[in-house]
Amino acid sequence: MLRIDKLTKRFGDKIAVDTATLDIDQPCMIGIIGRSGAGKSTLLRMVNRLADASAGRILFEGRDITALRGRDKRAWQSDCAMIFQQFNLVPRMDVVSNVLHGTLNQRSTFATMFNLFPMEDIHRAIDILDRLGIAEHAPKRAEALSGGQQQRVAIARALMQDPKIILADEPIASLDPMNAQTVMEALRRIHEEDGRTVIANLHTLDTARRYCDRVVGMRDGRIVFDGLPEQLTTGVAREIYGADANFSEAATSTEIETLDATIRAEMAQA
Repeated sequence: MLRIDKLTKRFGDKIAVDTATLDIDQPCMIGIIGRSGAGKSTLLRMVNRLADASAGRILFEGRDITALRGRDKRAWQSDCAMIFQQFNLVPRMDVVSNVLHGTLNQRSTFATMFNLFPMEDIHRAIDILDRLGIAEHAPKRAEALSGGQQQRVAIARALMQDPKIILADEPIASLDPMNAQTVMEALRRIHEEDGRTVIANLHTLDTARRYCDRVVGMRDGRIVFDGLPEQLTTGVAREIYGADANFSEAATSTEIETLDATIRAEMAQA
């Protein structure tokens, strides 16, 4: 389905992503974890083609995504929707219009200039907002909503593209715990109910373990872990975040206690 093959991104002398390789052969929900600057966001931006790779390839169903240009590249960006930490909504525009902007790559320049949307698309946008529990906010300006509600509007905009893959770059980093839970549950339901692949950069081990089928750990641009959530032991976490990590970036005290208990159990069985 999706293969990331030795993908590399250089910025001058700095290597942001170093020969990253991932194979995703069926729809799943993947969490990518690691310190700030580990290369997580750059990796997702290359997959979405917001950034060009310096080397390597991205293949989707056998098609070389890294070679796409112009209209074909825009079509891929519709198939591979991106959700950002800062929502990227138009603050003074109403919610439903923000959601409808998910169809811009599929519309003519004339329709885009004059903000003309088919009634069928408007109904579908409202249905998606209803699915995410925020349909009553459709006529409001986006800036009037809370951060969690705005992120759900951003998810709705992504769903308007009817994508095969959803990429979420730190989707809950700026949200309080309650809103973060709501957003992660929404992404999980989208994967389970729609059969879409969701790949999310996440800030905590606990979130990755709770919501994801598979966890990828990055350190200094390299993938250093790729496995199941239950394989995220304290030792693995230290490999991802560094041997001297106190897990302030990675985990709550409850998480670390859980991971330490896992390690003790493994040692007892050895």
